[in-house]
Amino acid sequence: MVTYLVFALVALFIAAYWLGRSRSLATVSGEVSKLHSLPSTHGMFLALVSAGPALVALIVWGIATPVIEASIVKGRFAAELATLGKPEIEAFTRDARAIAFGGVVGFTDATKEAAAEAFKSVHATSSWLILALCLGVSAAGLYFGYAKIAPAFRSRHIVERILRVFLIMCAAVAILTTVGIVMSLIFESLRFFAQVPIYKFLFGTHWSPQSAFTGAGSGVGEVNPDIFGAVPLFAGTLLITFIAMVVAAPVGLMAAIYLSDYASHGVRAVAKPVLEILAGIPTVVYGFFAALTVAPFFRGIGESLGLSVASESALAAGIVMGIMIIPFVSSLSDDVINAVPQSLRDGSAGLGATKSETIRRVVLPAALPGIVSAMLLAVSRAIGETMIVVMAAGLAANLTINPLEAVTTVTVQIVTLLVGDQEFDSAKTLAAFALGLVLFCITLTLNIVALRVVKKYREQYD
Repeated sequence: MVTYLVFALVALFIAAYWLGRSRSLATVSGEVSKLHSLPSTHGMFLALVSAGPALVALIVWGIATPVIEASIVKGRFAAELATLGKPEIEAFTRDARAIAFGGVVGFTDATKEAAAEAFKSVHATSSWLILALCLGVSAAGLYFGYAKIAPAFRSRHIVERILRVFLIMCAAVAILTTVGIVMSLIFESLRFFAQVPIYKFLFGTHWSPQSAFTGAGSGVGEVNPDIFGAVPLFAGTLLITFIAMVVAAPVGLMAAIYLSDYASHGVRAVAKPVLEILAGIPTVVYGFFAALTVAPFFRGIGESLGLSVASESALAAGIVMGIMIIPFVSSLSDDVINAVPQSLRDGSAGLGATKSETIRRVVLPAALPGIVSAMLLAVSRAIGETMIVVMAAGLAANLTINPLEAVTTVTVQIVTLLVGDQEFDSAKTLAAFALGLVLFCITLTLNIVALRVVKKYREQYD
């Protein structure tokens, strides 16, 4: 029913727009110059007052209904749930909702079936209520807006005011989301650092959060802070990122230079889209490629040379990751290089410089801020990659700079720590937030450094 209601509101929006536009033209017999606002603005006004309030009501209903429905069902089954703890009650409610709406649960019983029927009944009632509310609000808005349309009506002011409020709300959502992410990381990380000293986390060399609670030597259930040393994770992240950038930075930049200054229009029209196809390949496919092709290839070469190469190595993960981020470097660098004014190239050629000298001494310095931004994006992409590392480098937190050994990264460990049902009171789970906070600080530092470089070398061209 909700889906049909959404489509109905979209159809109402379109119909109200054309109705309002026609109404405004009819009031002046087609002489647009007599209208204070354009006919399209009158149409947008009628569409907004007709479908807008109903759409807002539907969004609020969609957010609030699950909580209200769950509260009603819990109240009806209060006696049956009285002996259960909070996690069991939440699991019961989740299973009952899944049964009611066609989901799959591990097991069921008569109480869950009854709760599922209650969910169906409450949801049907709330659906009919929101339908009636949307119809009433839409009809009232359509009647009000249609009556307001007149030659002197200032619909443009109202529409612009509504759109301004909408844009402010979008900006506020973006800002509040960022603040919420940062605050959640900080607060959960503080809970973790209350159990594990921050210096042991940042400078410790042993990472084994799966054995976070030990009974040997420190009491049953006591946290052992010595197993939360994150240095192996930082070293693995930097090692794989370095290998990836060794591959992606020169290849991507040279490809951008060739496409922008050397390639013909025909070659560029084919080569650039083909190169950018690499950016559209899912990372899990790169992971398969690394695990099934690249890693065995390097292991075979290592065995022929008498070297010990792990089946999951940082070298294989880094090289495949570098191939994956080549399009990010090449595409952005190509756009930046093409943005350098042709007059600079002509002036350099007029002074007797060759094309390669012009690129080295004129084009690249002029495009340096954009190239730095491209490299920053590539580094951020490499630091945040997970699937390739899981499939090609493994989960072993080894403190090494040998690219032939297995390592792991910060993002892989965050995923590992948060897989499955977790209790967000244990140091093992809270460690993921501490890792996320460190990763956020590293990314922020990279952004600040890049902005300083861009600010230092930015030049203005006519």
